[in-house]
Amino acid sequence: MESPFPPFDPDGDDLPEAQTEEAPTRLRDVPLRTIFPNLLTLLAICSGLTAIRFAIEDRLELAVAAIIFAAFLDGIDGRVARFLKSSTRFGAEMDSLADFVNFGVATALLLYFTLLKDMPFGWTVCLIYASCACLRLARFNVMLDNPDQPEWQYRFFVGVPAPAGALLVLLPVYLQLLGIPESAVFSGFSILFTLGCGFLMVSNIPTFSGKNISEKIRRDLVLPIMIFAVFLTAALLSYPWKVLAGIAVLYLASIPFSVRNWGRYNRRS
Repeated sequence: MESPFPPFDPDGDDLPEAQTEEAPTRLRDVPLRTIFPNLLTLLAICSGLTAIRFAIEDRLELAVAAIIFAAFLDGIDGRVARFLKSSTRFGAEMDSLADFVNFGVATALLLYFTLLKDMPFGWTVCLIYASCACLRLARFNVMLDNPDQPEWQYRFFVGVPAPAGALLVLLPVYLQLLGIPESAVFSGFSILFTLGCGFLMVSNIPTFSGKNISEKIRRDLVLPIMIFAVFLTAALLSYPWKVLAGIAVLYLASIPFSVRNWGRYNRRS
């Protein structure tokens, strides 16, 4: 029986010849370092599904926290897999499924139960957003197999990635938690903003990926980065909705700069 954890290079490079030989037919033990990243992905799925439950129970703060926790796990599971040298095709496929569940389905249902349930076309807007998340992930998986992609393009995503899109589309929820009263204007903004975030995910607009950040940090920047990380963590714990709303606005403001940088690299190539 073929192992569900065959060797897999996430960067698309060919594996050594010794690792491309046909796997033996007998079952082999799977090392714990291979299973651990997949456990993180599975925990992310559980967190996303729990967010749906909290949204149904009208426990809005916990629902948003569950989505954020799922995004955190999504951000580290791939890095853990690469650090442990345990990336597998099985893990890559499950990670893509987790992204759709957490940042497509769960996020859309959270928006529906908290904001869009009583609005005209609210359910239709949620369906459109979830469909955009699905299409965005399918396109991302296809583009991973493109061997002709220039190296500089790995610094950008095509469109807004699903985790960032989920945290971005929840901006109306952050504003509601900050005490913004419900009104016709706020309802219209929520609908248009949700549709806009769905469009950003399936668009060809380049956005910064952050994957090109070096693992080595200049010595003179170590202390400032550590202080900023402590400040950001303290601010997020003390004023979570203000910080999350600010991050969403800053992310939107960064898109024109990513488009400008993309154009510069494209003209040079």
